[in-house]
Amino acid sequence: MKQQQSGFTLIELVIVIVILGILAAAALPRFTDLSVDARTAALNGLMGSVHSAAAIAHSTELARGVSGANVTLEGNVVYILNGYPTAGSISAALSDYSGFTFAADTASATFTLRAGCLVKYLPSTGTGISVTTTTTGC
Repeated sequence: MKQQQSGFTLIELVIVIVILGILAAAALPRFTDLSVDARTAALNGLMGSVHSAAAIAHSTELARGVSGANVTLEGNVVYILNGYPTAGSISAALSDYSGFTFAADTASATFTLRAGCLVKYLPSTGTGISVTTTTTGC
């Protein structure tokens, strides 16, 4: 007596798994667009770096006892005004801000990732610094 087996062959199962993998790879990016989250995270990271760089420059000035004098951080001269880096020299206090474009005037410095997606540094006017992010264009 001959017994018949029923079910799928190994090749059929492998083909089904490959097809499901291709469909998942094509459909997943449509449902999860993480680029906005990535740009927002990059902004928040740079904002923290700017805060830290300003604090390090301020601490260096205080530790050296050279109130109002410029400080050198990692070989870069950072110009100090009211105890904190000026708008034009905050970029010198940072070790890396790649991916961002830097622009500064006497009143503020801006690190732009893309239009409307930026970090803005306002130097001290005697009361401390201000660092803000704008995420409307991210």
